[in-house]
Amino acid sequence: MKILAAMSGGVDSAVAAARAVEAGHEVVGVHLALSRMPGTLRTGSRGCCTIEDAMDARRAANLLGIPFYVWDFSERFKADVVDDFVAEYEAGRTPNPCMRCNEKIKFAALLDKAVALGFDAVATGHYATLRGGSAGRELHRASAWAKDQSYVLGVLTSDQLAHCYFPLGDTPSKDLVRAEAERRGLQVAQKPDSHDICFIPDGDTRGWLSDHLERAPGDILDEGGAVVGRHDGANGYTVGQRRGLQLGRPAADGKPRYVLSIRPVSNEVVVGPKERLAIARIAGGRYSWAGEPGFDVSAPFDCEVQIRAHADPVPATARLAPIPDEERTEQHRDGATHEVVVDVDLERAEPLLGVAPGQTAVLYVGTRVLGQFTIDRALPESPERMTTAAPRLEA
Repeated sequence: MKILAAMSGGVDSAVAAARAVEAGHEVVGVHLALSRMPGTLRTGSRGCCTIEDAMDARRAANLLGIPFYVWDFSERFKADVVDDFVAEYEAGRTPNPCMRCNEKIKFAALLDKAVALGFDAVATGHYATLRGGSAGRELHRASAWAKDQSYVLGVLTSDQLAHCYFPLGDTPSKDLVRAEAERRGLQVAQKPDSHDICFIPDGDTRGWLSDHLERAPGDILDEGGAVVGRHDGANGYTVGQRRGLQLGRPAADGKPRYVLSIRPVSNEVVVGPKERLAIARIAGGRYSWAGEPGFDVSAPFDCEVQIRAHADPVPATARLAPIPDEERTEQHRDGATHEVVVDVDLERAEPLLGVAPGQTAVLYVGTRVLGQFTIDRALPESPERMTTAAPRLEA
């Protein structure tokens, strides 16, 4: 196959490209220039997509003997990831920019360009596996649970999966990948993993947002509507937050209080006890399926739901349903008619904690990624339990 290897400058993508070459594919390396500040340098293990990363990717490509290019996707990245991140916080939501980057940049803009240029697939260093199913390719978890990255790939569609190549999916550990990089002479063998949001390399999301959003002071309320403090901008808070609330009135029981909800229209933040963060039902739109489900998703089905990249999945029952007018909130996107509704199986799992509108929920059936949706609303209790028999699917 003719493979375009997306090379971030890290050890995973370098080894993925090396394995593609070793497998006999015709491989071309490409690094995505996403930053509009090309002089920015990486600091320790924070951030990515810098000049240093581009140079590391080029050195790896040279060692492998493959052509190498740098493609400037900075305008697309700003519009589809950075601006979306700002807009979501402005609307009182908590977005996941890595999901948007995979959806809009790495597996949309990049893959579309690769296919247009005649490549058969895009290879990345993600830890996930692809399997053939009766209705096409399926996305599954990696063999190494601790390194599994299938969650952030949950936005991929059937057409995109047909052009994906994940050479690291069956590798049992990251240590083995680093050891392989050493054997191959790759200088990035011991390079630290990047973490945090790439365009906020110092990790100070609230500080970064204060430079990109207008912030107006407002009230912090308890669940009864009493004013218990003031904030300097509701868009600087997120559901589940405890620190930095600066409450003027302590709780009657003396226990800490957490952000329960954000009201962007009235510029209010509502706080309450930790137990009020427990959620039994989530629902939302902007959904997609990672390949054909193979069954009727409008009927309740058993699955597991994961709401963060490193969270444990919990047993649940889900379905795709029309949005009732009486349940439509300001969090719903205009024009949405259907949403995915998920009930946590409280007999087998604890409620979800700290669920914020804007987060991504990924549905699994066994190891298979079924699909994903953006959470619009979360309820502490399910109005009713789904009683329809749920189809059980093979992993």
